[in-house]
Amino acid sequence: MAPPPPDPQFVLRGTSAAVHTLHFSCGGPEPDIPLLFSGSENGFIHVWNLKTHRVDSALDGHGRKSVYCVETMGGKDRLLSQGRDQRICLWDLAEGRTSVTDSVFTEHVGFCRCSLLQVAQGRWLMAMAARSLEEVQILELPSKTSVCTLKPEVGAKLGMPMCLKLWQLNCSSQPVLLAGYEDGSVVLWNVSMGKVLSKLNCHQEPVMSLDFDSEKAKGISGSSEKVLSIWSLNEQQNLQVYKTHELVNAGISDITIRPDKKILATAGWDHRIRIFGWKKLKPLAVLDYHTATVHCVSFSDHSNPRERLLAAGSKDQRISVWSIYAQT
Repeated sequence: MAPPPPDPQFVLRGTSAAVHTLHFSCGGPEPDIPLLFSGSENGFIHVWNLKTHRVDSALDGHGRKSVYCVETMGGKDRLLSQGRDQRICLWDLAEGRTSVTDSVFTEHVGFCRCSLLQVAQGRWLMAMAARSLEEVQILELPSKTSVCTLKPEVGAKLGMPMCLKLWQLNCSSQPVLLAGYEDGSVVLWNVSMGKVLSKLNCHQEPVMSLDFDSEKAKGISGSSEKVLSIWSLNEQQNLQVYKTHELVNAGISDITIRPDKKILATAGWDHRIRIFGWKKLKPLAVLDYHTATVHCVSFSDHSNPRERLLAAGSKDQRISVWSIYAQT
């Protein structure tokens, strides 16, 4: 018999609202405090101290509109957040500061999370859904210079971009963007040329989340259906369906592959977190704690593998934190 699934190592309470996004910052050397950033439906970003399991600070920069993306930029002192107020904020958190230093007005009404890629020391590319429904805009940060706008061909009928992932194979290769759209397709864009390299119909419903493993040239996406789609990218830059995996219950809010590329986690509308082996998509565990939809899952970036954690944020206003190193 399989061992029973573990309980959370600890649970973080106190957001007073549904949790939509999570991001760890645990990679610093001692005595750096490992942190977890959470973004909530009430517009607050909470900075959780993972030693005390308490909130170190609460950031309020989105006019009490839901925050659905938080990312650090090269360390825990610089933060990017995105909210339903159609703003992306850049924060300075050094030396106890909690100030917004700059912001980008996206004019995007959906909830497509932006994607960041560091291209040089202190320089980033950011992909975000644009004002025009089907378009994705690429900006350089911190300058906010527009790099390009990715527009589907006339008549493509992709619908709105739902999820984005910027990546590059190595620092000398061209950045590319994977975008999941409302019509269920995943599209690979060449960012510097602003053109489609490949398009794959993965789902019957909008793509809710995707992640990509650039080493194996393999990605995974989920939607409101009962299917995970695994796809690969060949040397000619063509996307191909690799396999599909049938789920017990429909609806995936978020998918993330652990940085060591061994396992992945999904956030389910069925209140459950599911863990799979990434190599063969073997189901490894069902983590059953939350009492409502799980909106987001995130793996920590601890340098010591034994300290690595998985966090999940839910509509039930709680964040569950799991140690699943021993189970895998």
